[in-house]
Amino acid sequence: MNRRELKNLALTRRKEVEVLLKNRQYSGAYYLSGYIIECGLKACIAKQTQKFDFPDKKTVMDSYTHDLEKLVKVAQLYPTLETARRSDPAFANNWLVVKDWSEESRYQKYTRQEATAIYLAITEPNRGVLQWVQQHW
Repeated sequence: MNRRELKNLALTRRKEVEVLLKNRQYSGAYYLSGYIIECGLKACIAKQTQKFDFPDKKTVMDSYTHDLEKLVKVAQLYPTLETARRSDPAFANNWLVVKDWSEESRYQKYTRQEATAIYLAITEPNRGVLQWVQQHW
């Protein structure tokens, strides 16, 4: 999967979450919300790969995770994330909502409030986590 495909997948997942929220499928909406950011961060990682370069094995292995905080580090965005968190309390709060998402959420039930909270933390104009990721992908 390449960078363009990952970016498109993130945007597709966003549309799917909107449909799920409208249809009161809150657990699915929560689960896919995290994938929006996972795909976006993996697009950031893909951006670092130069055509015809053989990727570093550690970077490749570390990229095969669903842990959003680890993906931020692999994408070399941790210092940028910390700066954004320190300078913008609203963004910091949004990151706190999103960072604990896990692929294990697919096995859990989520309420309307929980699903809406993660979706808004991702999509909030000017302070959402997706907008921050998009600045780097």
